[in-house]
Amino acid sequence: MNDSSSVAPAVPAAQRIDGRGLSAAVSAFLIWGLMPLYMKLLQTIPVLQITAHRMLWGCLVGFGWLAARGDTNATWAALRNPQVRLRLCASATFIAINWSIFMWGIATHHVVEISLGYFIGPLLNVALGVVCFRERLSRLQWLSVTIAAAGVLYLTWAAGKPPYVSIALALSFGLYGLVRKTANVEALPGFTGETLLLLPFAAGYVLWCEFTGMGAMSQSGLNTNLLLLLGGPLTAVPLVLFATGARRIPLFTVGLLQYIAPSLQLACAVLVFGEPFSGPRVAGFVMIWTALAVFALDGLLTSRRRA
Repeated sequence: MNDSSSVAPAVPAAQRIDGRGLSAAVSAFLIWGLMPLYMKLLQTIPVLQITAHRMLWGCLVGFGWLAARGDTNATWAALRNPQVRLRLCASATFIAINWSIFMWGIATHHVVEISLGYFIGPLLNVALGVVCFRERLSRLQWLSVTIAAAGVLYLTWAAGKPPYVSIALALSFGLYGLVRKTANVEALPGFTGETLLLLPFAAGYVLWCEFTGMGAMSQSGLNTNLLLLLGGPLTAVPLVLFATGARRIPLFTVGLLQYIAPSLQLACAVLVFGEPFSGPRVAGFVMIWTALAVFALDGLLTSRRRA
């Protein structure tokens, strides 16, 4: 699989969607949607430490994965290219911000707000797809975007204040997806390059915490240490899947598929963590799910016309 073109070409949303890219994107959003269940087990550990551990072990997983493929040179080649290196620095910054906000929200019982942030994110992806890559939307697709936007605006109004956490999550992840889509590097070498750029900061912070007696690994039991190590593959695998999907399918499709993750996060918040979900929140989320139904209808009609 080679998806290393510098900029993905404009792809009309009605054309046949790449199956491998679609499967990769769906898998990534399923993992992210269930991530609160994992992060809740680490809620006693400071957010910065968890972020640093994810960067550290994610980098090691990425290099191990590349070594197994015999393709470690791809990361070094990407980092030697000034334009690619600059893009990877930007994407690494955006994803580190996103991780930190995400983990803070789980630790402070704001999982519903986190899900709202990832419901806002696809709207930003749609705008980026139309503006940056000239992706064309059908009438039903425009209708689905309009309904979803109305739902998000209603949820914002019902909250009575700007949803700072939600907006920050949406912006950081939307910009991450845009930068990764335009970076001239395949998914796995790109992820490894991102984490390698962050590795000095992550490893230095982890070591400093351990030497000063504040380290999570030295202060916790075996189960917690294993959970921290598990953060490596749980960080690497969905990001690589997402980067693969984002480069192989239109941003509009990525944007609508992205609703999988916040829907699962919302289910975790309400059914598992017991966060409140009633009244205006329900109405707003119903509007968003209606938008998804319209998008699915458009896909069905397009398939029938093609047949």
